[in-house]
Amino acid sequence: MDAKEILKVYFGYDSFRDGQEIIINAILESRDVLAIMPTGAGKSICYQVPALMLSGITIVISPLISLMQDQVKALNEAGINAAYINSSLNDLQISKALRLASEGVYKIIYVAPERLESMEFTEFASRTDISMVTVDEAHCISQWGQDFRQSYLKIVDFVKSLSKRPIISAFTATATEEVKNDIACILNLKNPSVVVTGFDRKNLYYRVESVKRKDDFVVEYIEKHPQDSGIIYCATRKNVDSLHELLFKRGVAVTKYHAGIDNETRKKNQNDFIYDKTPVIVATNAFGMGIDKSNVRYVIHYNMPQSMENYYQEAGRAGRDGEPSQCILLFSAQDVMINKFLLERKDFTDIPFEDIELIQQRDAKRLQIMERYCRTTNCLRNYILNYFGETTTGNCDNCGNCHSEYTEVDMTYEAKWVINCVAETKGRYGQAIVLGTLLGANRARLKEIGTVNYKSYGMLKDRSEAQLRMLISQMILDGYLYQTEGQYSVLRMGDISPLRDDNTHVIIKMHKEKETAGKQVLSQKKSTDSLTSAGYELFEKLRKLRLEIAREEAMPPYIIFSDKTLIDMCVKTPQNKSEMLNVSGVGVAKYDKYGQRFLDEIKEYQENNPNAVISIYEEEDQGSIVSKPKKRKRGKAEFYINEEDSEKFQYKDLYYISEIKDELNRITTADDVKKLSATKILDYLLSQGLVEERNIDGKFIRVQTDKGLQKGITTIEKVSKAGNPYTLLMYPPEVQKEIVNYFIR
Repeated sequence: MDAKEILKVYFGYDSFRDGQEIIINAILESRDVLAIMPTGAGKSICYQVPALMLSGITIVISPLISLMQDQVKALNEAGINAAYINSSLNDLQISKALRLASEGVYKIIYVAPERLESMEFTEFASRTDISMVTVDEAHCISQWGQDFRQSYLKIVDFVKSLSKRPIISAFTATATEEVKNDIACILNLKNPSVVVTGFDRKNLYYRVESVKRKDDFVVEYIEKHPQDSGIIYCATRKNVDSLHELLFKRGVAVTKYHAGIDNETRKKNQNDFIYDKTPVIVATNAFGMGIDKSNVRYVIHYNMPQSMENYYQEAGRAGRDGEPSQCILLFSAQDVMINKFLLERKDFTDIPFEDIELIQQRDAKRLQIMERYCRTTNCLRNYILNYFGETTTGNCDNCGNCHSEYTEVDMTYEAKWVINCVAETKGRYGQAIVLGTLLGANRARLKEIGTVNYKSYGMLKDRSEAQLRMLISQMILDGYLYQTEGQYSVLRMGDISPLRDDNTHVIIKMHKEKETAGKQVLSQKKSTDSLTSAGYELFEKLRKLRLEIAREEAMPPYIIFSDKTLIDMCVKTPQNKSEMLNVSGVGVAKYDKYGQRFLDEIKEYQENNPNAVISIYEEEDQGSIVSKPKKRKRGKAEFYINEEDSEKFQYKDLYYISEIKDELNRITTADDVKKLSATKILDYLLSQGLVEERNIDGKFIRVQTDKGLQKGITTIEKVSKAGNPYTLLMYPPEVQKEIVNYFIR
């Protein structure tokens, strides 16, 4: 098979995304590759497709256990044999995985960088044909990146130890020009194909909110988006705990994650979020890397992150499915102080002493850049893209600043007094001293250093501190001032010659009340825009089926099918295998495992709602766009049986819930009613307290309650086709009768 055939058969996609085919072709030409692609752009496809075409094995080096496990699950679901080697496996399991890899069972092996030095793995590598080594999260190899990991340097020695040099492919979502060059140099890439597909994620809507009562903002936002899954990042464990408690008491299905929670609880909380048991999670930045949850609709930063790289990576966990999503940063001046405090206590273990000061300077600069992002009134998207080296033209009209109203204020007079003050300080002091001096603040520190005697002292006392901060930020952007790097940065003069021209003005945009923040959510086209109310009803039924399968297979729902794939099923309403394989994201292996169940669900819905219009779609008709809506006729009534029907019910010693459903559908004589689903019966049993759902070792299992046990509800052990054990409940005549009576009208 060629690359496009592999993409269709295994992954269910008809075409490659931007940059993917270029990268794949370069690898197939035996060239090294360095690819910088935003989160959600499909990096994994770029090495997984050629891995299936190369003669030997591909080793994927990844820093995160959760990422490996998710990727391997997804590959196995797609019909591709893959395995991982990390600390979650015991020695026997590792040996078995390496043996099977040597025998050609696996084409892709994920491995933690620490494992590269183990004797067993090096022996395996010495006798195995390794076609490619893929370095995921490649920025971790650079000391100048935001997430340097000493263990990544082991990759260099590992590659050198191989008898035949493999193709090296490196991937990252966040790399400045400096970090990009560092990656290529350290990995010793040979004539690499460097592909930068761009950092812009058009489906993400960026907002910065300067709010005093952050808790109130978060609570209000979640109450307005009760069906959405979201991540709320906090800078400290204390904030995580207090915000989690607040949301929990408000009835939000929320969990939490930080390094102070024991491993078992952290794993459970992470699984609850991934499986949508608790769709909201409050976490420190310890959470998220390697989490491939596709339907996160918002990421709220309760505190400002320490760098643009961190913010872009964390915010980028929203909208991985390409659907419109919100990235909201709640900013306060205290956030800057919190981050300075945390940076002062940064761990520099294993870092050469001569590099520590330089790293501290770069950390301080990143923090300055992040603070300016929070204070700017210019386009937020352009600010991010410019930071990563992309040239922008015009505002994006898709961020909070572009949708805010401003008044333009000429602050040329004030700007010249700022210049005077910085000149008087002789570049010895930072922004706090300059602001205090201009405002005429009564501070002991200003008296101590003598700025109260400056000509500029108190000259701008009629302006607010916030306005002057905004002015100084703008002057730094314009080059009139610059801020030194380092822990104690100072303000110094830049190129002020333009200000000597009377025609030069410093214009600052001041916020008006934001009336249109969030406009993007209403204006940007979403996949669900084509669904009618009936379409949403079918979509929810498919989501429930997906969750049921995910629990049987102990797998995150998004690995079964993404929301985007389910929406495409609703739009296309496939009736057979060939039509289902035309749905985006449905490959052959996934169809063989799950396709028929989803076809049955769609068919059942259409039978119960024969005249329902599920989607309003657009198609090209001789060059024009034609909309094809239909009227939706009145659907069937909810399922019920008559009194006389109930006498036909054939009771047995034990029934599965599906058998009770089939028997009730058989006996009803009611005209024009929907078919009864097992979910309706389960909802009744849950409401009566006869069964409940529990999360046991990451699996959601239905179990009988004490009340259900007393009534004779029995547990039966089963094994899925994938070899995973699961349980089903069986119900005795007493419970069968209760269910029958419940549906009598």
